[in-house]
Amino acid sequence: MLEIEDLTTTYGPVRAVDGVNLTVAPGAITAVLGANGAGKTTLLRTVSGLVRPRSGRIRMQGKDITRSPAELTVRGGLALVPEGGGVITELTVAENLRLGALWRGDRADRAHALREVCELFPPLEQRLSRPASTLSGGERQMLAIGRALMSRPRLLLLDEPSLGLAPMITARIMQVLRDLRASTGLTVLLVEQNARSALSIADDGVVLSLGQVVMTAPAEALLTDEALRHAYLGF
Repeated sequence: MLEIEDLTTTYGPVRAVDGVNLTVAPGAITAVLGANGAGKTTLLRTVSGLVRPRSGRIRMQGKDITRSPAELTVRGGLALVPEGGGVITELTVAENLRLGALWRGDRADRAHALREVCELFPPLEQRLSRPASTLSGGERQMLAIGRALMSRPRLLLLDEPSLGLAPMITARIMQVLRDLRASTGLTVLLVEQNARSALSIADDGVVLSLGQVVMTAPAEALLTDEALRHAYLGF
């Protein structure tokens, strides 16, 4: 689904992503882990087209998207949920969700996608007419994920979906990702500081440190590698 080759992204003299190579298989959940400043968010922003890389290649389903504008990567089947969700608080929950499918021409399919999101996140259905500003932190994260799903992506990028949320809400979101992968074949690239939670649902894990990949392995292997966990993952 996704191939990243020798990807480097810089902010002035700083190499936030430094020669990263990464492959994400179709229908897999891949967790990108590491401490603050490891380059995780920059990696997602580069893949999604929000930041231009200095060098390297990004391919999605074999198509080079390295320098594609963000709006074209969305139309090509990629969706990003940024850190903090980024919902528009002045709009209602329903309006936020409809934004996710605004570019899709099939109104019937948009309505069907809205029903599917409400089934995944029942609290949103009860609040469709309310301003997003009235939602709790967990509900806003559900809304951000739901909005991304409205575009019916094949590849979903998630940046710190559990940030600041109660453990019960985090568990619910992780379960939704697992269910979506099982039911739709959705491919997920998941950035998380809560490494234990991310690895519990992931197939594979990638550990970043100072913009570089220090290890790529099956999720189970990362969970059982005590030295690596202590050095890079904080548990």
